[in-house]
Amino acid sequence: MTEAATGTPQQVFPLTVLYDGACPLCRREIAVYRGLQPLQSDAPVCFADVSDTTLPLPPGSTRDQLLARFHVRGRDGQLLSGAQAFLALWAALPGWRWLARVGRLPGATWVMERSYLVFLRWRPMLQGLAYRLDGRAPGRPGRPDAGP
Repeated sequence: MTEAATGTPQQVFPLTVLYDGACPLCRREIAVYRGLQPLQSDAPVCFADVSDTTLPLPPGSTRDQLLARFHVRGRDGQLLSGAQAFLALWAALPGWRWLARVGRLPGATWVMERSYLVFLRWRPMLQGLAYRLDGRAPGRPGRPDAGP
């Protein structure tokens, strides 16, 4: 816990990536991020597969909401989604921080969010392609080497 300017303790959370572990695209991307050490050793990055129905969810969120878009719970506990979530994660990881800086330029977050919305429209088709490349059908247990 840290203390705010008012002197009241505030809870500090680890940066937590909330991802769809049933999505082959998401698993691939998360595998890249998991292989990196956070820039600050005292500020861990955690990963939570929200497709796991036993996983407790952040207050005020639903599983459907979290599965529909990329989310990150910031160190302040705030739930970020879409472009804002990517920027928060990238800012914490080596090799990606430059992209977070670019994303903070005027108008860049707006462009990123619109691009992400286009991707979300294509996501089901891309998932189907990824499932075929994995050699498995959606809903079928994965191969041992299929990822986390």
